[in-house]
Amino acid sequence: MNDRLSLSPETTSLLAEITEWYRFTSGDTSVADKWFTGFERLLESLIQHPDRHPLAREADEIGIELREVHYGSGRRLTHRALFVIEGDVVEVLTIRHHAQQDLTREELSLD
Repeated sequence: MNDRLSLSPETTSLLAEITEWYRFTSGDTSVADKWFTGFERLLESLIQHPDRHPLAREADEIGIELREVHYGSGRRLTHRALFVIEGDVVEVLTIRHHAQQDLTREELSLD
């Protein structure tokens, strides 16, 4: 079990942007709030055995142990949170929509 969850500034910003997008497109604040609350719960659950989640498909290309967890509203998984485990901290680096291209080393500033 890990002790702490850390969200990168990008993750925090993306959560707000995606929630606002749901609010705008649905025209219903409760839809956006439900999406946000569910995603937030999913992220908080990462503290419990984060290594149970698979490596992200771009992990080998990036060269780090990048893991992913999927989330969506209803039956459709629409987003994935990409995270690393650093000691007792689970750090969520970013959120990607499934239609987005894979994350690159350059986006993570690893080069």
